[in-house]
Amino acid sequence: QVQLVESGGGLVQAGGSLRLSCAASGSIFSINTMGWYRQAPGKQRELVASIVLRGNTNYADSVKGRFTISRDNARNTVYLQMNSLKPEDTAVYYCNLLPNPRTWGQGTQVTVSS
Repeated sequence: QVQLVESGGGLVQAGGSLRLSCAASGSIFSINTMGWYRQAPGKQRELVASIVLRGNTNYADSVKGRFTISRDNARNTVYLQMNSLKPEDTAVYYCNLLPNPRTWGQGTQVTVSS
């Protein structure tokens, strides 16, 4: 069973930066595409960034140029560097596998004040 533990969220002013981490259990990490998702209050969960095993990345238009996803396969960890944060980035951030997500972790809250 895959377990995902997100961390690194917090309260930051607009224009600031945060780095999120996601530790995944199980060797399945090294053979899967990983993604960072977010869910704002009253909205559906959305995919914001993904990274394949070889490192190719994709981003939602709303975060392109500001967020960077990376992974360390040896440590079973995926990261999300978030720069130039905006109030609309406020959400709970989750990581998971793609294209078939596993059980969701608890997520990490990111709050951006204006």
